[in-house]
Amino acid sequence: MPQIEFEACHEMSQAQILNEQKSQYPLYKVVLYGDRVSTAKFSKRVSCAIKHLPIRVQFFFEPDTQKAIEAGIAKDPTLTLDGEIFIEGLIQAEKITKRFEDIIGA
Repeated sequence: MPQIEFEACHEMSQAQILNEQKSQYPLYKVVLYGDRVSTAKFSKRVSCAIKHLPIRVQFFFEPDTQKAIEAGIAKDPTLTLDGEIFIEGLIQAEKITKRFEDIIGA
């Protein structure tokens, strides 16, 4: 019986690129603002929600509260895309998928 490759959802690390090997996909940079625990959960949820999409996403983390305030962040966790608030709070994976589908026109 052939072995099926299973890519489990996982917490992303600083500067890691989701779908890195698929260089034909556009690359987006996101910053996750919030404490270590909430951003870890959020990065895992985002990776699960969008790993099947034709997109690459590079993750950066910003735990500094002052920098979050300066960026206009009011809720933990918050994901910014191209410097703009894109997702606030630990929302459902389906909603994350939909938000990213909207930006790539899927």
